[in-house]
Amino acid sequence: QAQLTESGGGLVQPGGSLRLSCAASRIRSISSFSNSGWYRQAPGKQRELVASISAGGSTDYADSVKGRFAISRDIAKNTMYLQMNTLKPEDTAVYYCSIGNNVGVSWGQGTQVTVSS
Repeated sequence: QAQLTESGGGLVQPGGSLRLSCAASRIRSISSFSNSGWYRQAPGKQRELVASISAGGSTDYADSVKGRFAISRDIAKNTMYLQMNTLKPEDTAVYYCSIGNNVGVSWGQGTQVTVSS
């Protein structure tokens, strides 16, 4: 039902930062979605939930990114963000945003993040 457009990926050196954006359209408000989050998948590895944010704004993170990543949203812009700091080579993956509710789940197209010297 929703359309999610991701941006902000790219190539960054270890220790650097990136901010991913996920702009939602064809919805009333991202604040009404209970299962919003960012996932990542590296080649040969399972999809991993990196960070989530509830409809009320509570956040949670995978242990591997705690203290380095931060999920946030701008409700007025219907946009969700993932701020990634102190990036490591093992953070290299395709990152996907997702929002969901009781009637369905929508996914972004994915954006490549490559952390390399």
